[in-house]
Amino acid sequence: MAQSNKIEINQTMMKKLLIFSVVMFVFGYAMVPFYEKFCEVAGINNLLQPDKLAKTMEVDTNRWVTVEFDANTRGLPWDFKPLQRSIKFHPGEPVEVMYEITNHSDREITGQAIPSYSPRFLDKHLRKFECFCFTRQVLKPKETRVMPVQFVIEQSLPEHLHTLTISYTFFELPVGSKAVSEK
Repeated sequence: MAQSNKIEINQTMMKKLLIFSVVMFVFGYAMVPFYEKFCEVAGINNLLQPDKLAKTMEVDTNRWVTVEFDANTRGLPWDFKPLQRSIKFHPGEPVEVMYEITNHSDREITGQAIPSYSPRFLDKHLRKFECFCFTRQVLKPKETRVMPVQFVIEQSLPEHLHTLTISYTFFELPVGSKAVSEK
């Protein structure tokens, strides 16, 4: 009798666990479209669908903005430079610029780029789609790499601003450290 009771309890528990597992799988599967819809409604889906954002953003053809690019390293045996020093475009127009980086050392080095902007509040009007600054970069000895930055300056940029600066500074990351993510 005790053995039969344990088998029933185990079978009931197994059924509950199976149902719970199926419900959790369905919940996890349903979270993807729910998350995408939430991001779309909240307007925070820029990095997940840059092409869609670029297509829906209006271009202000009545004014021009010039962005100057700067590149620096701190404590790294790297050469780091933008392949274009500046670019002129309309607010709302998607832009891509390339940066080149070379590791001159005889060892593999991990670095992280930290952006800075002028004027200081430019980040409120800047939407990056792709940037090497989002992740840490590992360069092998003597390796050279070309890396893109894709962005758009929104029309909400104050009209009195015509020249902006985007600067990146690479710092070495200690081995095993995690990258600093830009928000």
